[in-house]
Amino acid sequence: MAYYLIMEDEAPLLRFPKWARLHQHPYGDVIASQRSSEFFASITEDERYQFFLLQAKRRAEKEFWCYDTTSISSYSEQLMQVRYGKNKEDDRLPQINLALLFGQDSHLPFYYRKLPGNITDVTTVRNLLSEMDFLGHRKVKLVMDRGFYSESNVNALFKEHLKFILSTKTSLRFVRNELDPIRSTIKHWRNYDAQSELYMHSKTIEWDYTQPRPYKGDVLRDTRRLYLHIYFNSDRAAEEERRFYTLLAELEAELQIEKRTKAHEKLYSKYFQVTKTPKRGVKVEPDEAAIADAKQNHGYFVLISNTVKDPKETLHIYRNKDLTEKAFGNLKELLNMRRMLVSSDASLDGKLFVQFVALIFLSFIKKRMQDEDLFAKYTIHGLLDELDVIECYHYPGAKPRYSEITMRQKELYAKMGVEPPTSLQ
Repeated sequence: MAYYLIMEDEAPLLRFPKWARLHQHPYGDVIASQRSSEFFASITEDERYQFFLLQAKRRAEKEFWCYDTTSISSYSEQLMQVRYGKNKEDDRLPQINLALLFGQDSHLPFYYRKLPGNITDVTTVRNLLSEMDFLGHRKVKLVMDRGFYSESNVNALFKEHLKFILSTKTSLRFVRNELDPIRSTIKHWRNYDAQSELYMHSKTIEWDYTQPRPYKGDVLRDTRRLYLHIYFNSDRAAEEERRFYTLLAELEAELQIEKRTKAHEKLYSKYFQVTKTPKRGVKVEPDEAAIADAKQNHGYFVLISNTVKDPKETLHIYRNKDLTEKAFGNLKELLNMRRMLVSSDASLDGKLFVQFVALIFLSFIKKRMQDEDLFAKYTIHGLLDELDVIECYHYPGAKPRYSEITMRQKELYAKMGVEPPTSLQ
């Protein structure tokens, strides 16, 4: 099934019988649509965790693991964890959320878990930490975006002695305490990095660590070392200012014609003062102080870490986080997971697991293609199609034989690190 999901990308599983008759695959037989549903439902939670435990024994703990979540829409509202929530693709269907851990060096997915559709990113971290402990990982290093930031999450990461790189908002008090004094100097030449085209400033600060101790009925208070990295991107500042002014113009127009939008109510009061009289009608005045306060953070972003002191290295590791976002794209586009068509929770759990296994294969293929610079000539499916035309012949009582292959196909086998069958030599 994993082979099929990769080879046929958007084709539904009900097309598997036709594909199986034309392709050689490990199962060696046709899987009907009803049989696939039964198979999904047969995969137990214990079996899935056994898989993750075996994976854990093979994985090095030296690499950073990118952690992120995505929303997957569902046509069924009867599934236990399907909820209406903040859909990351603005889909109006109910959804489940999927969390994924992805290794930065191996470029392979390591672990996933299904979440209720209405759960927020920030609340998932503590469960992740407990599951990493269950899987036997003691030296976890995580990279997360600012949706996972909270004081309690940072405290939990410190408590478990885990290393992390985490994005945060510029509006946080401890960030503003360091950002405000250097606004006029961060753009000096000595702070500019030509490779990333960013201005950088770093400082070691003390994190106010707290740990509730229910068994003693008190709260442990201490400090922990934290590296605060501040970055400024002038191009990003200009683009954010352009979008901000476009938004302000839209808000002002809605207020003037008295066609207010519910989603904009907080923004109206934040950036404008509105008065209305019988003679002069509606008068809209911008709050220049509020606008200036919002503008001053354009172009800035902040990363915090308890392990990486150098701002360039921190940035490089954090930017590799897009591996997870690309993996989600592969799941949704290449492995047909944008909208789930299953009727039971057991079938959903099983299908997610099979798609995760397919993602491991797909991620390995992608990594080999990148290492061998094959994307200059092929897409993933273009490469697979190049090998898919090789024919296999079965004769009674004899080993399978294969048709001749071209020099290009031999080169692809070699670059992918795959030993071709002997009849192809």
